[in-house]
Amino acid sequence: MNLRSSNKILAQAAIILFFFWVIALILLTRPLLNNQQSEVSNDVLQRLSKAVSELENLKVRNQELQWILTNFSHEAQSGKINENVVERLRSTLEDKIRVPISFGGLEKKLVSGPSKEYEVKRRAIYRGVQEIWYFVQQELEKLKKKGHDQSAPELASLIQEILNSGKEHEIVLLNDLQELSSMEGHDAWRTTESRALSDLVQRRLHYLQNPVDCSKARKLVCNLNKSCGYGCQIHHAAYCFIMAYATKRTLILNSKKWRYHRGGWEKVFLPLSDTCTDPSGLDRSNWPGTNETQVIELPIVDMLSPRPPFLPLAIPRDLSERMIRLHGDPQVWWIGQFMKYLLRYQPETQKMLDQAKEKMNFKTPVVGVHVRRTDKVGTEAAFHSIDEYMLFVADFFNKLEMKEKVAVRRVYLASDDPSVLPEAKKKYPDYEFLGDVSIAKGAAVATRYTDSSLRGILVDIHMLAHSDHLVCTFSSQVCRLAYEIMQTLHPDASSKFKSLDDIYYYGGQGPHQQTAIYSHKAHRTGEISMEIGDVLGIAGNHWDGYSKGINERTKQSGLYPSFKAVDKYNIVDFPVYSEVAVAA
Repeated sequence: MNLRSSNKILAQAAIILFFFWVIALILLTRPLLNNQQSEVSNDVLQRLSKAVSELENLKVRNQELQWILTNFSHEAQSGKINENVVERLRSTLEDKIRVPISFGGLEKKLVSGPSKEYEVKRRAIYRGVQEIWYFVQQELEKLKKKGHDQSAPELASLIQEILNSGKEHEIVLLNDLQELSSMEGHDAWRTTESRALSDLVQRRLHYLQNPVDCSKARKLVCNLNKSCGYGCQIHHAAYCFIMAYATKRTLILNSKKWRYHRGGWEKVFLPLSDTCTDPSGLDRSNWPGTNETQVIELPIVDMLSPRPPFLPLAIPRDLSERMIRLHGDPQVWWIGQFMKYLLRYQPETQKMLDQAKEKMNFKTPVVGVHVRRTDKVGTEAAFHSIDEYMLFVADFFNKLEMKEKVAVRRVYLASDDPSVLPEAKKKYPDYEFLGDVSIAKGAAVATRYTDSSLRGILVDIHMLAHSDHLVCTFSSQVCRLAYEIMQTLHPDASSKFKSLDDIYYYGGQGPHQQTAIYSHKAHRTGEISMEIGDVLGIAGNHWDGYSKGINERTKQSGLYPSFKAVDKYNIVDFPVYSEVAVAA
């Protein structure tokens, strides 16, 4: 609720209190005016006694109302006002003063929330501040390097001072934007809408996975054992689940002799269905089959043909407006919902994670850092030193310390390289590092498919997802999985990350496109020109103010300013699941 609405309510309450005070004053003075020349009669004494009694009652009610309004004011200032709070205030006031009260439709205004355009623009400004700093920082770093190369240490020193001051400016601006977002009073709506939208998707998935008659249900069979690591296999299962949702078929996940646990999926996570786990049916076919085929077997995404339109990064049309309004990256939010249903822990698994969290004293504020090495370096990703990660860890805590005191700079460090944790502790003694070297040893290729390795990767992903900020490389499936899960824990965690390499992507995804919202004429080597409305196939963000892609109109490939384009969402007709009611 904004301050104006809060003040309006307080004013209404003040008028009510003034009304009762006037009544009391009349009761006190009327008999005195009528009997100015005579002695106080018994009737007057009775009236005075009654008036004093009324005043005592008013005093008690006044104290009660002050308590109510003080608490309401605190809730208003904290941004926690919602429809229930307003209704509670209204009913409490009516009960105390016995007068009907209306806040003029304020309750409905509270739950309607901000417009989609407002939310999109608010997040665009936040990203714009980041992008302009990426550009300025990179250009100044180039100048500083020239100063060193040309033996101009004074110039290099001056540029470093500018960089330091500029970074502080960026931090203050981003903090101000976040505070402004809280001050405008829509945080309660964002929390409520996030829960409502997630609840709707989860109920749809439960409906899909629990048909009344399994023997007649249409099914999609998916073999979990894809030849890849844990993050890759979970993403494979999520791809299968999205396909099941889009075709309105119950997903049967074949996890017998799963490489990560010989007992199968249900030994670690809850079953995907309470009523239907039998993969049999009257007829069976490989993808795509027909609408009448009861059981369809699904290949890995790399072998999928024909490729349907609803593969990631597609989002469902019937929910798209709500998703775009709520979240800075609705494509990731959508995938996160499938992870939320898939990765429901068995009680034993949850207990193991809780014990690990307690043992290492995992608490906020904490930054999750994932350093992927071993089989990735030199093939799918470049080598990044621990210093590169810690630059962005420091940024997070510097930003936080602008607002509050940070007693401990805490970092959860996950890696498949056992040497990383000791190195970080030695280099950065001012930080408290949480982690387990034995997990890193178990993540090595030779020991990856063991029970202890599975426990280690479960702990790492759980802690990374529950961190306040994530620093990693999106070329890693583990990093992307933690980021997807993070979206299920907050109304919008789309900006709670820093990737040292790729932008977010999903293995086997459809085209990732952007739309130019400003025109641009190439003026540097390697740049491409674009007009407003041009569709750009984005290949990546260089985190220096520029992104790389292809202009699908001109077929030119190269760099373009990141702030001049926005994501073009692939909005697709999924089933609307009319059988599952939308919560009021």
